[in-house]
Amino acid sequence: MYGAILGDMIGAPYEFDRSKQNKDFDMFNKYIRYTDDSMMTIAIADAIMTAGTDADEQTMKTQFVRSMQKWGREYPDAGYGGMFYQWLYESEPEPYGSFGNGSAMRVSSVGWFFDTLEKTREVARWSAEVTHNHPEGIKGAEATAAAIFLARTGKSKDEIRDYIIAEFGYDLTQTCDQIRPWYKFDVSCQGTVPVAVTAFYEGKDFEDVIRTSVSLGGDCDTLTCIAGGMAEAYYGVPDDFKKECKDRLPEDALKVLHDFSKWRTNNE
Repeated sequence: MYGAILGDMIGAPYEFDRSKQNKDFDMFNKYIRYTDDSMMTIAIADAIMTAGTDADEQTMKTQFVRSMQKWGREYPDAGYGGMFYQWLYESEPEPYGSFGNGSAMRVSSVGWFFDTLEKTREVARWSAEVTHNHPEGIKGAEATAAAIFLARTGKSKDEIRDYIIAEFGYDLTQTCDQIRPWYKFDVSCQGTVPVAVTAFYEGKDFEDVIRTSVSLGGDCDTLTCIAGGMAEAYYGVPDDFKKECKDRLPEDALKVLHDFSKWRTNNE
Protein backbone atom coordinates (compact mmCIF):
# COMPACT_ATOMS: atom_id res chain seq x y z
CA MET A 1 0.00 0.00 0.00
CA TYR A 2 2.99 2.31 0.30
CA GLY A 3 2.92 2.90 -3.44
CA ALA A 4 -0.73 3.92 -3.53
CA ILE A 5 -0.49 6.15 -0.45
CA LEU A 6 2.71 7.81 -1.65
CA GLY A 7 1.11 8.42 -5.03
CA ASP A 8 -1.81 10.12 -3.34
CA MET A 9 0.41 12.23 -1.09
CA ILE A 10 2.85 13.31 -3.80
CA GLY A 11 0.17 14.03 -6.37
CA ALA A 12 -2.11 16.01 -4.05
CA PRO A 13 -0.35 19.41 -4.22
CA TYR A 14 -0.43 19.38 -8.03
CA GLU A 15 -4.04 18.30 -8.55
CA PHE A 16 -5.20 21.56 -10.12
CA ASP A 17 -1.82 22.95 -11.23
CA ARG A 18 -1.32 22.56 -14.98
CA SER A 19 1.98 24.45 -14.77
CA LYS A 20 3.54 21.32 -13.23
CA GLN A 21 2.94 19.08 -16.24
CA ASN A 22 6.52 17.87 -16.29
CA LYS A 23 8.56 15.39 -14.29
CA ASP A 24 10.87 17.96 -12.68
CA PHE A 25 9.27 18.85 -9.36
CA ASP A 26 10.13 18.72 -5.67
CA MET A 27 8.73 15.36 -4.67
CA PHE A 28 8.79 15.65 -0.88
CA ASN A 29 7.88 19.28 -0.37
CA LYS A 30 6.07 20.69 2.63
CA TYR A 31 2.71 20.53 0.90
CA ILE A 32 2.42 16.78 0.35
CA ARG A 33 -0.32 15.19 2.45
CA TYR A 34 -2.67 12.27 2.54
CA THR A 35 -6.19 12.68 1.16
CA ASP A 36 -9.31 10.53 0.92
CA ASP A 37 -7.41 8.17 -1.41
CA SER A 38 -5.05 7.17 1.40
CA MET A 39 -7.75 6.90 4.04
CA MET A 40 -9.93 4.66 1.88
CA THR A 41 -6.91 2.56 0.87
CA ILE A 42 -6.31 2.01 4.58
CA ALA A 43 -10.01 1.28 5.10
CA ILE A 44 -10.16 -1.49 2.48
CA ALA A 45 -7.05 -3.21 3.84
CA ASP A 46 -8.39 -2.93 7.38
CA ALA A 47 -11.68 -4.46 6.27
CA ILE A 48 -10.04 -7.48 4.64
CA MET A 49 -7.79 -8.15 7.63
CA THR A 50 -10.81 -7.85 9.94
CA ALA A 51 -13.12 -10.06 7.88
CA GLY A 52 -10.42 -12.56 6.90
CA THR A 53 -9.37 -13.45 3.37
CA ASP A 54 -11.72 -16.45 3.34
CA ALA A 55 -14.83 -14.39 4.17
CA ASP A 56 -17.86 -14.80 1.94
CA GLU A 57 -19.29 -12.01 -0.19
CA GLN A 58 -21.84 -10.70 2.28
CA THR A 59 -19.41 -10.72 5.20
CA MET A 60 -16.75 -8.96 3.17
CA LYS A 61 -19.11 -6.35 1.80
CA THR A 62 -20.50 -5.63 5.26
CA GLN A 63 -16.99 -5.11 6.55
CA PHE A 64 -16.07 -2.87 3.61
CA VAL A 65 -19.00 -0.62 4.48
CA ARG A 66 -18.20 -0.56 8.20
CA SER A 67 -14.55 0.14 7.63
CA MET A 68 -15.01 2.91 5.08
CA GLN A 69 -17.62 4.61 7.25
CA LYS A 70 -15.37 4.29 10.29
CA TRP A 71 -12.30 5.79 8.59
CA GLY A 72 -14.28 8.37 6.67
CA ARG A 73 -15.98 9.65 9.80
CA GLU A 74 -12.70 9.69 11.70
CA TYR A 75 -11.07 11.76 8.95
CA PRO A 76 -13.99 13.77 7.54
CA ASP A 77 -11.86 16.51 5.98
CA ALA A 78 -9.75 14.30 3.72
CA GLY A 79 -11.45 15.52 0.55
CA TYR A 80 -14.22 13.05 -0.28
CA GLY A 81 -16.57 13.54 -3.20
CA GLY A 82 -20.06 14.79 -2.42
CA MET A 83 -21.98 11.55 -2.97
CA PHE A 84 -19.44 9.47 -1.09
CA TYR A 85 -19.34 11.92 1.80
CA GLN A 86 -23.11 11.62 2.13
CA TRP A 87 -22.81 7.81 1.96
CA LEU A 88 -20.32 7.84 4.84
CA TYR A 89 -23.00 9.11 7.22
CA GLU A 90 -25.97 7.05 6.10
CA SER A 91 -27.37 4.57 8.61
CA GLU A 92 -28.30 2.14 5.85
CA PRO A 93 -25.83 2.96 3.07
CA GLU A 94 -26.62 1.75 -0.43
CA PRO A 95 -24.56 1.83 -3.64
CA TYR A 96 -25.28 4.85 -5.79
CA GLY A 97 -24.27 3.90 -9.33
CA SER A 98 -21.00 5.80 -9.44
CA PHE A 99 -18.33 5.29 -12.09
CA GLY A 100 -15.94 7.61 -10.25
CA ASN A 101 -12.31 6.66 -9.75
CA GLY A 102 -12.79 6.15 -6.00
CA SER A 103 -13.35 2.44 -6.54
CA ALA A 104 -9.94 2.12 -8.22
CA MET A 105 -7.92 4.36 -5.92
CA ARG A 106 -8.80 2.40 -2.76
CA VAL A 107 -8.34 -1.14 -4.09
CA SER A 108 -4.56 -1.63 -4.08
CA SER A 109 -4.40 -4.01 -1.11
CA VAL A 110 -6.80 -6.40 -2.83
CA GLY A 111 -4.07 -7.09 -5.36
CA TRP A 112 -1.91 -8.53 -2.57
CA PHE A 113 -4.25 -10.52 -0.34
CA PHE A 114 -5.34 -13.36 -2.59
CA ASP A 115 -3.68 -16.32 -4.27
CA THR A 116 -5.45 -16.26 -7.62
CA LEU A 117 -6.30 -13.64 -10.19
CA GLU A 118 -9.91 -14.80 -10.21
CA LYS A 119 -10.30 -14.26 -6.46
CA THR A 120 -8.51 -10.92 -6.69
CA ARG A 121 -10.95 -9.69 -9.28
CA GLU A 122 -13.92 -11.03 -7.36
CA VAL A 123 -13.03 -9.21 -4.14
CA ALA A 124 -12.13 -6.05 -6.08
CA ARG A 125 -15.62 -6.22 -7.57
CA TRP A 126 -17.16 -6.57 -4.10
CA SER A 127 -15.16 -3.60 -2.85
CA ALA A 128 -16.53 -1.46 -5.66
CA GLU A 129 -20.13 -2.65 -5.58
CA VAL A 130 -20.91 -1.29 -2.11
CA THR A 131 -20.69 2.23 -3.57
CA HIS A 132 -19.50 2.32 -7.19
CA ASN A 133 -21.78 -0.30 -8.73
CA HIS A 134 -21.78 1.21 -12.23
CA PRO A 135 -20.07 -1.20 -14.68
CA GLU A 136 -17.24 1.28 -15.24
CA GLY A 137 -16.71 1.70 -11.51
CA ILE A 138 -16.49 -2.05 -11.08
CA LYS A 139 -14.22 -2.41 -14.11
CA GLY A 140 -11.82 0.22 -12.81
CA ALA A 141 -11.43 -1.55 -9.47
CA GLU A 142 -10.97 -4.96 -11.08
CA ALA A 143 -8.44 -3.67 -13.61
CA THR A 144 -6.36 -1.95 -10.94
CA ALA A 145 -6.32 -4.94 -8.60
CA ALA A 146 -5.59 -7.31 -11.50
CA ALA A 147 -2.62 -5.23 -12.64
CA ILE A 148 -1.19 -5.26 -9.12
CA PHE A 149 -1.70 -9.01 -8.79
CA LEU A 150 0.00 -9.65 -12.14
CA ALA A 151 2.88 -7.31 -11.28
CA ARG A 152 3.55 -8.90 -7.90
CA THR A 153 3.43 -12.41 -9.39
CA GLY A 154 6.16 -11.73 -11.92
CA LYS A 155 4.36 -10.86 -15.13
CA SER A 156 6.10 -8.50 -17.54
CA LYS A 157 4.73 -5.06 -18.30
CA ASP A 158 3.77 -6.19 -21.79
CA GLU A 159 1.84 -9.13 -20.34
CA ILE A 160 0.06 -6.85 -17.86
CA ARG A 161 -0.79 -4.33 -20.55
CA ASP A 162 -2.06 -7.00 -22.93
CA TYR A 163 -4.23 -8.50 -20.18
CA ILE A 164 -5.77 -5.14 -19.30
CA ILE A 165 -6.59 -4.44 -22.95
CA ALA A 166 -8.04 -7.91 -23.56
CA GLU A 167 -10.08 -8.16 -20.37
CA PHE A 168 -11.25 -4.59 -19.85
CA GLY A 169 -11.18 -3.05 -23.31
CA TYR A 170 -9.23 0.05 -22.32
CA ASP A 171 -7.55 1.97 -25.13
CA LEU A 172 -3.85 2.06 -24.25
CA THR A 173 -2.55 3.11 -27.66
CA GLN A 174 -1.46 6.62 -26.70
CA THR A 175 1.83 7.38 -24.97
CA CYS A 176 2.13 9.73 -22.00
CA ASP A 177 3.63 12.39 -24.27
CA GLN A 178 0.56 12.13 -26.47
CA ILE A 179 -1.84 12.18 -23.50
CA ARG A 180 -0.26 15.09 -21.62
CA PRO A 181 -1.33 17.99 -23.92
CA TRP A 182 -5.04 17.15 -23.85
CA TYR A 183 -5.50 15.46 -20.50
CA LYS A 184 -7.74 17.31 -18.07
CA PHE A 185 -9.33 16.84 -14.67
CA ASP A 186 -11.41 13.67 -14.87
CA VAL A 187 -12.71 11.79 -11.84
CA SER A 188 -14.18 8.84 -13.76
CA CYS A 189 -12.64 5.37 -13.76
CA GLN A 190 -12.64 5.30 -17.55
CA GLY A 191 -10.80 8.63 -17.65
CA THR A 192 -8.25 7.71 -14.98
CA VAL A 193 -7.40 4.00 -14.89
CA PRO A 194 -6.15 3.66 -18.50
CA VAL A 195 -3.93 6.72 -18.06
CA ALA A 196 -2.56 5.31 -14.80
CA VAL A 197 -1.77 2.00 -16.52
CA THR A 198 0.07 3.89 -19.25
CA ALA A 199 2.11 5.87 -16.70
CA PHE A 200 3.02 2.62 -14.94
CA TYR A 201 3.90 0.97 -18.25
CA GLU A 202 6.24 3.78 -19.30
CA GLY A 203 7.90 4.39 -15.92
CA LYS A 204 11.47 3.15 -15.54
CA ASP A 205 11.38 2.60 -11.76
CA PHE A 206 9.13 3.43 -8.82
CA GLU A 207 10.10 7.09 -8.66
CA ASP A 208 9.78 7.53 -12.41
CA VAL A 209 6.25 6.09 -12.39
CA ILE A 210 5.30 8.62 -9.71
CA ARG A 211 6.89 11.53 -11.58
CA THR A 212 5.33 10.46 -14.87
CA SER A 213 1.87 10.20 -13.30
CA VAL A 214 2.05 13.61 -11.65
CA SER A 215 3.27 15.16 -14.90
CA LEU A 216 0.04 14.18 -16.65
CA GLY A 217 -2.04 16.47 -14.44
CA GLY A 218 -5.77 15.97 -14.12
CA ASP A 219 -6.94 14.31 -10.92
CA CYS A 220 -3.30 13.51 -10.32
CA ASP A 221 -3.45 12.46 -6.67
CA THR A 222 -5.83 9.65 -7.63
CA LEU A 223 -4.07 8.95 -10.92
CA THR A 224 -0.74 8.67 -9.12
CA CYS A 225 -2.29 6.63 -6.31
CA ILE A 226 -3.46 4.02 -8.83
CA ALA A 227 -0.21 3.98 -10.78
CA GLY A 228 1.82 3.97 -7.56
CA GLY A 229 0.07 0.82 -6.38
CA MET A 230 1.05 -0.91 -9.61
CA ALA A 231 4.61 0.42 -9.40
CA GLU A 232 5.09 -0.92 -5.88
CA ALA A 233 3.99 -4.38 -6.97
CA TYR A 234 6.44 -4.33 -9.89
CA TYR A 235 9.46 -2.47 -8.48
CA GLY A 236 9.02 -2.29 -4.73
CA VAL A 237 9.32 1.00 -2.83
CA PRO A 238 12.67 2.50 -1.74
CA ASP A 239 13.16 2.62 2.03
CA ASP A 240 13.57 6.39 2.08
CA PHE A 241 10.22 6.75 0.33
CA LYS A 242 8.60 4.47 2.91
CA LYS A 243 9.96 6.67 5.68
CA GLU A 244 8.52 9.78 4.04
CA CYS A 245 5.17 8.01 3.86
CA LYS A 246 5.17 6.90 7.49
CA ASP A 247 6.21 10.34 8.70
CA ARG A 248 3.01 11.80 7.23
CA LEU A 249 0.40 9.31 8.39
CA PRO A 250 -1.56 9.37 11.68
CA GLU A 251 -0.86 6.63 14.20
CA ASP A 252 -4.01 4.58 13.58
CA ALA A 253 -3.37 4.49 9.83
CA LEU A 254 0.26 3.52 10.50
CA LYS A 255 -0.95 0.57 12.54
CA VAL A 256 -3.00 -0.75 9.63
CA LEU A 257 -0.06 -0.23 7.28
CA HIS A 258 2.19 -2.08 9.74
CA ASP A 259 -0.29 -4.93 10.09
CA PHE A 260 -0.63 -5.19 6.33
CA SER A 261 3.15 -5.24 5.86
CA LYS A 262 3.41 -7.95 8.53
CA TRP A 263 0.68 -9.97 6.79
CA ARG A 264 2.58 -9.70 3.50
CA THR A 265 5.82 -10.84 5.12
CA ASN A 266 4.10 -13.84 6.67
CA ASN A 267 2.40 -14.85 3.44
CA GLU A 268 5.08 -14.35 0.82
